[in-house]
Amino acid sequence: MERRAQLKTDAERVLQVKQIQVLIADSDAVIRSGARAFLKGIPGVQHVIEANDVGEALHLVERHQPDLVLLDPSTLQPRGLEVTARITKEFPTTRVIIFSYDAKGTHARQAFSAGAAGFLLKSTTRAEFETAVNSVARGRTYVSPSIDYRRRDRQEELLHALTSRQRQILQLIAEGQSTKRIALTLNISAKTVETHRAQLMDRLDIHNIVGLVRYAINNGLIQLEN
Repeated sequence: MERRAQLKTDAERVLQVKQIQVLIADSDAVIRSGARAFLKGIPGVQHVIEANDVGEALHLVERHQPDLVLLDPSTLQPRGLEVTARITKEFPTTRVIIFSYDAKGTHARQAFSAGAAGFLLKSTTRAEFETAVNSVARGRTYVSPSIDYRRRDRQEELLHALTSRQRQILQLIAEGQSTKRIALTLNISAKTVETHRAQLMDRLDIHNIVGLVRYAINNGLIQLEN
């Protein structure tokens, strides 16, 4: 059967929402257990499966093609939001809700850019959890009310004003790479790297490496290992 013939239309998804299948993708067994308990209390949730790493999550999505995936990118290292982008691209009938402790609007916007349909905080109540699941299962989007994901602060605006090369170098600096290693990675001279670093510090008004690293983490350029 052709792939296209297997895809559900939005109308069919609404009709079948009483029997939805959910995948919880999170490395924390306690979080998976809590989410499973919440899901069992939602009418229409027929089947819940779990994954604790990227490989298992992608395998189960391909095998079961669930209606929903609850996913925390910060626990699925090293690829983070790339998992969301891949799932939504390869399995368009599977909708992703980012389930995270991170309430920053920056990260919510990154999640939606990657294809997510919802962003739900792990500090949520049972009632909000059910609202989010039902909304996304019916083809809508959902964002926890405490997240102002539309607003950009000054630091994020500065990030978007950086050139692609400056962003590359900022990310590599934040990953702990030396000037020499960055030069080799990007096939440029060490002096050019130093020039870009000076420009970054001037543009961002940050004048030490520690500050650049903190800025990169706060704006989602790198993620810390758990």
